[in-house]
Parts: sequence; C-alpha cells; structure tokens
Amino acid sequence: MKIIALLKRFSIVAALAGTTLLTGCATTYVDTMTKEVAASEYRKPTQAKPVTVSFEFQTNGAPNSRATEFLKAQVTDQLENSGLFATASGTPGAGQLQVVLNNVPLQGQNAAAAGFVTGLTFGAVGSTVTDGYVCTISYLPPGQAQPVKVSARHAIHTTMGASSAPANAQESPSMEAAVRKMTRDVVSTALRDLSNSPNFN
Repeated sequence: MKIIALLKRFSIVAALAGTTLLTGCATTYVDTMTKEVAASEYRKPTQAKPVTVSFEFQTNGAPNSRATEFLKAQVTDQLENSGLFATASGTPGAGQLQVVLNNVPLQGQNAAAAGFVTGLTFGAVGSTVTDGYVCTISYLPPGQAQPVKVSARHAIHTTMGASSAPANAQESPSMEAAVRKMTRDVVSTALRDLSNSPNFN
C-alpha cells in the first residue's frame, strides 16, 4: 500500500511540472527572481472582501485536474490568510475570485531532447530545463461587469547530468517542495499586485 501511495504521489507531482526527467541524476531549483511576499506587505481593505473562490492548475492552458486537487488546499489557505478576502459562505452579493496557475513552455526549449542527450552521454553532457508558470488572479466585485486582473510569473529549473546550478536559483530538496514553494511565491506576488490595484480598494 505504501508503494502504491508513493507512486500515486509521484505521478501527481510529475503532472505539476512539464519537465520530463529522463535521467535519475536530476536536481531541481526554484527561480529567485520571484520571491514570496509577506501578507503584511499587502494593501489591506478596511474590511476583508467576501468572495467565492475557484482555483485551477493548467498545463499549456488545458485544465489539469490532478495538479489542481494537489494544490487546491494550499492556495485556498493562502488566500484566506492574506487578509484581503473572507469566505463567502452563502453571503449574498459576494464577489468572485478566480486563481489560475498555468504551466507554460518556454520558447526555444525542448525538454525531451535535452534529457535524451544527457541520457545517451550517461550524464557527461549536462542540460538544464526550465518550466515556466503564470499565475493569473481575477477578482470580480459585486455588481461589476469587469474583473480586476493581475498576473505574475515564476520558473522551476531542473539540471540533469554534469550541469552547473543555474544563476538566480535556489536548490530544492524535491520536485514537490519546489512546486509548493513556486506556488506560494507566485500567488503571493499576484496578491500583492492585486491589493495595490486602484480598482481593488
């Protein structure tokens, strides 16, 4: 049962990252250009806004249900602890909050080819593959037709074989840890930008 649970967990984590790891010698790094923003840095409204929340993880713009389920509780907790929103719980006239985290390919990169070359050379030739992520938060205030939208970007780097650590990146103990940190970072950055939007407060 433990083996089955571990395999299931690995498949979910693999679904979160587009990188195909074709070699066992891989190290994961979280890009440091986007950092976690503390909730204390948000521009808080006088009263937390009641909202109904929806979250979706996408891969190249297509819904990824396994990854959505894997990260949903984390993102929901982060929203609730932001001080910006309150769970609607049937409150009439509540706003709508939508969070979409999209795993997007980076132009000019072929993850499969990079892994294939590394495998053929038994790691003597290293390679680095980067997964891009775009977080879009959309808040529709009650009675309004146009939502307030903000976006933030992040990345996870994976090195294979004899490849040096990428610049501006922090090594992660696992792919799951990298994905969870990336999510915290990029969601917090988007929330900060949303709180500073003139149409939000």
